[in-house]
Amino acid sequence: MTTIDKEKVQATVDKLNKVLSDKPSVNKKMKAKLRYVTKNYPDKIAQYEKQEAILGDRNSYSKTDPDATFMRMKEDHMKNGQLKPAYNIQISTSNQYIVNYSIHPNPTDTRTLFGHLKQHEESFGKTLKTLTADAGYGSEENYTLLQMKDIQGYVKYNMFDKEQKKSYGDKKPFSVDKLHYNSLQDCYICPMGQEMNYIGTFKQKTSTGFEQEIKKYQAKNCTNCPLNGACHKSQGNRIIQVNEKLETYKDQAYELLNSDVGITKRKRRCHDVEPVFANIKQNHGFRRFMLRGQEKVTIEWGLLAIAQNLRKKAA
Repeated sequence: MTTIDKEKVQATVDKLNKVLSDKPSVNKKMKAKLRYVTKNYPDKIAQYEKQEAILGDRNSYSKTDPDATFMRMKEDHMKNGQLKPAYNIQISTSNQYIVNYSIHPNPTDTRTLFGHLKQHEESFGKTLKTLTADAGYGSEENYTLLQMKDIQGYVKYNMFDKEQKKSYGDKKPFSVDKLHYNSLQDCYICPMGQEMNYIGTFKQKTSTGFEQEIKKYQAKNCTNCPLNGACHKSQGNRIIQVNEKLETYKDQAYELLNSDVGITKRKRRCHDVEPVFANIKQNHGFRRFMLRGQEKVTIEWGLLAIAQNLRKKAA
């Protein structure tokens, strides 16, 4: 496979035209196809290249606002899960004052932390000492970023809240996180007490290009196991995948979040950040941006942030 661009398509079309022009025996149907290719293909390739440049690393964009990405909105008056062009707004607050904000075309919060921290550093000339965030930001990439910047991160991971419930241990008793790990022999112990030995490591990249290292372990004999079908649904011997680095980050996050300081910060985050969005959207009726383009939207949200802070100051 080679990269196809406008120049390569045009060169191929010119070559075909030159070869076939010397052969009068070529039928009309083939000549008609060549005329169609000559007329349409180079322009179409140029159009696709332009669209891919606008798209970047996103999976969609709006024709009316190329900077916006189609996202599934929480407030859908049609009640049918419509996708609409939107921006992902990130804010940092202190006592319900907006101290930093950033606008992102990514629908998930996971991919916004790097840009948001960069915006904070550019605005204040220094990085944060601590950060509190919900489970939407709990990824290996973000934990690594916080460690590199020496930021004490009180950041939940996706299963943290469920793990706090007493009934959590009763659900999915055969999941990977319930299996015992023998660090001396580098193996897991399956629910029947058999070893699941290490069989290899592979690497995978996220949508942002971040590389993760995953280890694989396989059970020895699941065929005649009485738990076969309940322990796992796959055919053959069970294979589990473990991201050791992410699990280490999760253990660290669990300890931090359940410390006295962590519990205080978790409680504070709920009534510090969320009411700001609620006040702007519900109390003051801001549901959609009036301007288009990320630069203009950033200015519009900046004005809203100033208004929010002035209201808070006057209250």
